[in-house]
Amino acid sequence: MRPLTRRLFIGRVPIGGGAPVSIQSMTKTDTRDVEATLSQIRGLATAGCEIIRAAVPDAAAADALKAIVAQSPLPVVADIHFDHRLALEALKAGVHALRINPGNIGARWKVEEVVRSARDRGVPIRIGVNAGSLEKDLLERHGRPAPGALVESALRHAEILESLDFRDIKISLKSSDVSTTVEANRLMAGRCDYPLHLGVTEAGTVFAGSIRSALGIGILLYEGIGDTIRVSLTGPPEEEVRAGLEILRSLGLRSGGPMVVSCPTCGRCRTDIIPVVQAVEAEILKRGWDVHAAVMGCEVNGPGEARLAEIGIAFGEGQALIFIGGKPHRKIGLEDPVGEFLKDVEAYAMERQRIHPVPGDPK
Repeated sequence: MRPLTRRLFIGRVPIGGGAPVSIQSMTKTDTRDVEATLSQIRGLATAGCEIIRAAVPDAAAADALKAIVAQSPLPVVADIHFDHRLALEALKAGVHALRINPGNIGARWKVEEVVRSARDRGVPIRIGVNAGSLEKDLLERHGRPAPGALVESALRHAEILESLDFRDIKISLKSSDVSTTVEANRLMAGRCDYPLHLGVTEAGTVFAGSIRSALGIGILLYEGIGDTIRVSLTGPPEEEVRAGLEILRSLGLRSGGPMVVSCPTCGRCRTDIIPVVQAVEAEILKRGWDVHAAVMGCEVNGPGEARLAEIGIAFGEGQALIFIGGKPHRKIGLEDPVGEFLKDVEAYAMERQRIHPVPGDPK
């Protein structure tokens, strides 16, 4: 059971206080390109993302936020580094939350200006501490970006916000090292009741980064630590959302949504099911069919696993058997197994109105 942290809201999405763990991502477009950014946000919403963050590197990007926030189907978090004036402009643009870094936002008075403006607007602030941008005095004292240094940095910054009577705070402690990330968040969970945003920063490519993120985020969530997550990948942001959903589903923290399970294949397979699985999964995700499907290659575990799914297909000698609701539905030939199976998946999803919904307007 997760410890009960403070509750805050980013738009309409609750964070902490026993709310479901939410999934975030970050746009990878030029924020100044409003249409490209909105297009990516809409795609992420369809994929299951619940909160989106956008980089604000300059005044033009801050100005573009007005149109982005007004049209985004997801609550928007402004990611601010170095220039506190950009945070002030983002707040004026109507963003639903701020992310600032205590290591580079500047002098205390600058932070105070941002906090006062956020407090007046009821906008939460995420204190984002990364191992790569710790304050110099902490690095000198700890000798490296140690877990304790990350915690000390976050608490130091939280004290500034608290001294200004601001407690709408979310904290993230991230490193590209899984062990550092896990230990820092364990320490922080015992030091405060602020909601924690989990992630392994600069995790890497879709393949390697997904594994590192699943370990770092998964260990903490399994221990009951964490209120919202972002999987950071060098790849399309939709892959971040897919990985995040799988982490939550694997831990029993999220149900529903498109899911395809499949066997690893072996010498018993009489049909090459790898392209079948790839095609089925791609179409189910693309169409947003909210179903649990199985694609299995032989008679050993195939029928059993296909029965356990909502809809499944098990391949045999010269034919395949489709199961729906745990019962045999029909046999098909192998001329077009993908097309035939997808016909039944679509019919199943449409009949039950199991189309993955796009999240609504955060306002």
